[in-house]
Amino acid sequence: MRKINWGLIGGGEGSQIGPAHRLAAGLDGAFDLVAGALDHRAEAGRAYAVRLGIARGYGDWREMLEGERGRQGGVQLVTVATPNATHFEITKAFLQAGIHVLCEKPMTMSVAEAEEIVALSRETGAICAVNYGYTGYALVRHMRAMVARGDLGRVRLVVAEFAHGHHAGGDDAENPRVRWRYDPAQAGVSAQFADCGIHALHMASFVIGQEVKRLAADCVSCVEGRVLEDDAQVNLRFDGGAVGRLWTSSVALGRQHGLTLQVFGEKGGLAWAQEQPNQLMWMPLGGRKTVIERGEGGLSPEADRASRVTVGHAEGMPLAFGNIYADLAEAIRARAEGRVMDPAADLYPKAVDGLRSMAAIAAVAESGGVWVDARPPSLR
Repeated sequence: MRKINWGLIGGGEGSQIGPAHRLAAGLDGAFDLVAGALDHRAEAGRAYAVRLGIARGYGDWREMLEGERGRQGGVQLVTVATPNATHFEITKAFLQAGIHVLCEKPMTMSVAEAEEIVALSRETGAICAVNYGYTGYALVRHMRAMVARGDLGRVRLVVAEFAHGHHAGGDDAENPRVRWRYDPAQAGVSAQFADCGIHALHMASFVIGQEVKRLAADCVSCVEGRVLEDDAQVNLRFDGGAVGRLWTSSVALGRQHGLTLQVFGEKGGLAWAQEQPNQLMWMPLGGRKTVIERGEGGLSPEADRASRVTVGHAEGMPLAFGNIYADLAEAIRARAEGRVMDPAADLYPKAVDGLRSMAAIAAVAESGGVWVDARPPSLR
């Protein structure tokens, strides 16, 4: 089967996220990395593209857009892995050119921009996906399947956390990999919630099949001098009746990655942690706690499709991201071939998910402990 031509914007040398995207996109042999604008320094980006063996290295994304738009064998999908403030402009430009986009989160800097991206994706027919990549884990997808088939009964409560301690030191204020996250000009109205909290919120919605309707947030800046929050506690009410509790922090010393999800229903409870992704804890009402292992027999089709290594072997983040790319490959090919895509692959986060996240970010920034509507205007 012919490979899909893929381009990467950002993710240059020393990037945290660039290698994960390159590994993920290459897992199934579905994508061919043919173009890149990898660095805000033009020559550094071109030189790194040469070292990676990328056929067409560009100085910036605008040069890449002009070089690839309408080109025979040009890119069909681009991944936007640049700082937050650039996501909207780049994503919009490539969608207008009819090129599919996978954008790092947050998708935009405002709700209005996100509404525009959703409308543009619908208008052009170009896919816009958002990289909530942790929903690519096999057992996260199995949790979703268990909830959907009624194993838990009515979901009463979901508890989500994404707390780490890697920004607890005030002496790293000038570290460029830290500084921008707390700068409103580059990060927007939120730091920690926009960076990590929306991963936990999207995962909660993804698993329980409900969207957040209202929230009340308490945000603080624990490190002196930070304009934006480094810790937030958010209470949630979902449109299907579930209650949510979400904690996100960058000053939780002793926590490493810290993404966890617990779901409690009438008939049972589930618990999963990203640092131990091979095990899912299941406690049925009146029964005994059991461990569901990734890769074992009898799991859902969604989990089977997302499981890449044999049972007992470690599963990691690039493999989860790889499942998002596998979903996108199926979506792109199904559209090109005029067929319905595999339902088990129709799980990649879409532009509307990015829109809901932007509305939640705005609500968290507005709340000040008061209950506010967390829905985007177009979905109220």
